[in-house]
Amino acid sequence: MNVYWTGRQLEPFGWRIGDGDFGKMANTTWFENLNRRILACHHCPRLRDHCTRVAHEKRAAYRHEVYHGRPVANFGDPTARLLVVGLAPGAHGANRTGRMFTGDRSGEFLYRAMHEAGFANQPTSIHQGDRLKLDNAMITAVVHCAPPDNKPKAVEIEACDGYLQKTFEQLRDLSTVVCLGRLAFARTVAYLRRCGPTCAVRQGDFRHGASFEVGKLAVLCSYHPSQQNTFTGRLTRAMLRDVFVKAQKRLS
Repeated sequence: MNVYWTGRQLEPFGWRIGDGDFGKMANTTWFENLNRRILACHHCPRLRDHCTRVAHEKRAAYRHEVYHGRPVANFGDPTARLLVVGLAPGAHGANRTGRMFTGDRSGEFLYRAMHEAGFANQPTSIHQGDRLKLDNAMITAVVHCAPPDNKPKAVEIEACDGYLQKTFEQLRDLSTVVCLGRLAFARTVAYLRRCGPTCAVRQGDFRHGASFEVGKLAVLCSYHPSQQNTFTGRLTRAMLRDVFVKAQKRLS
């Protein structure tokens, strides 16, 4: 999968620039390069083997589809002020479609909330050709390969940490981070504490709806929109929407 310019779109990573925005093109170089590195990553043989095996075996409902079956790149606006940090691609969601939170129930929850808060141009995320674009937002993950049982090992989290760190560093105007789940929050806090040892936020401070100010950066917490959380009602559509509405108000 390559990044290429077609008219006024940066494809396939979800950013459209409008009239008068071509000056921002220089800011996309880091985005393209980082995504290429992510897509080509082979640091974790267990995860790459799992992605490939799932892509070969497939789920019956998708047996006629060609799975992505490798790491999933960041998605969104390379000049974003909002960064959404998830856990990892879903085996039959992003690992199938090749785009973050696309093609599964978690994505249905997430993008509807982002759309209602003004960060996405549509509430659905089905496949890479569905014209979904993010405005002033980017989505990344703690781990970029789908892990068995949705449980990456500590060594795999560490191996992927450089990509998360680079994403934070290159978003020059970053103002707000939404952490989807406890692990996303923990890795975000770990990064912030490395940058500023005086950061008072602790990894154990996570709770849904919590918000923290770290210098000029706001960190907002949400339960992850996994089926385990959404089917049980632990996370509702309104709860997730409220987190993104709060993020949008902070950016306004």
